[in-house]
Amino acid sequence: MIGYALARNAALRVPARARGMTLIEILVVLVLIGVVLGIVGGNFIGKGEKAKADAAKIEISQIAQTLDLYKLEIGRYPTTQEGLQALITAPAGVTNWNGPYWKRSTVPKDPWGNEYKYISPSQNAPYEVISLGADGKEGGDGPNKDLSSLQQ
Repeated sequence: MIGYALARNAALRVPARARGMTLIEILVVLVLIGVVLGIVGGNFIGKGEKAKADAAKIEISQIAQTLDLYKLEIGRYPTTQEGLQALITAPAGVTNWNGPYWKRSTVPKDPWGNEYKYISPSQNAPYEVISLGADGKEGGDGPNKDLSSLQQ
């Protein structure tokens, strides 16, 4: 009878590696996963705003090239009053307009959904195209920094 009881207890005993994890082990794993995600995720935060700023710089450059083509054909840049709309529809009194000069049928907006500010003539150049950044207001730092065709 004793032999049977020992055999039965041995059969019910679970080997050490077949046991589940303790609560402490699970918490340690969760903390390690959190640390790794914090490090990796922290590297990606802010990249979206930098990408938008880069896209705005590229689009400002494209607008500048289109404005140069407009000047080549018309003989002058659009005035501030005519604005960037002059690249899409002929301004009043312009006879040799061969547009539209901009591929899309609407005036472009910056990556934050704000309209580009166009000034012609500007203080230091024949024109200036400006994106007011994420906040849509003049001035600012970081993602709110203004981007200008004069900075290119």
